[in-house]
Amino acid sequence: MPVETVLVDHLKTRRSTPFALMQAPGPDSATLHAMLTMAARVPDHGKLAPWRFIVIDRAAGEALGAVLERLVRSDDAEVEAKKVEIDRGRFTRAPLCIAVVARAAPHPKIPEWEQILSAGAVCLNLLHAATAHGFGGNWVTEWPAYDRRVLDHLGLAPEEKIAGFVHIGMPAAKADDRPRPDMAAIVSHL
Repeated sequence: MPVETVLVDHLKTRRSTPFALMQAPGPDSATLHAMLTMAARVPDHGKLAPWRFIVIDRAAGEALGAVLERLVRSDDAEVEAKKVEIDRGRFTRAPLCIAVVARAAPHPKIPEWEQILSAGAVCLNLLHAATAHGFGGNWVTEWPAYDRRVLDHLGLAPEEKIAGFVHIGMPAAKADDRPRPDMAAIVSHL
């Protein structure tokens, strides 16, 4: 099948892999390097690379889960066990998680908004790279992306933000599609 057809088919049917369908193995180090290299090939006005990656493997995900558990328990001594369980497993729902860190900053020519959009493009390119290598991916943020204590634990500078946590694993099955926007409702012409 021609590469163009494969790419068109992928873009027409792109779907995040639900966590319930993610399983081991994750990418090996060479494949991960290739995926991150692909992810970094995004529009980047001014060649600023206003983003970076934090690789969270299974062991790091378990350690981060223990941090989240401590935080939710310190915030609410009566927190429900189910919430603790969810937060403890938040970074082990897939074999690998990549934190995409947006590091947009004031620049004389490049608006911060363009830098932030570039970081979002990195997240989507990482999902495409995962698919190209036979993996599934899921891009989320959730509360840890906005909690300064978590950001400090991850080593983010005060001006940095999480653009997304991209979870990567082998899909156990093909995910069902979800309703998509009605194109007539979102497209206009001048």
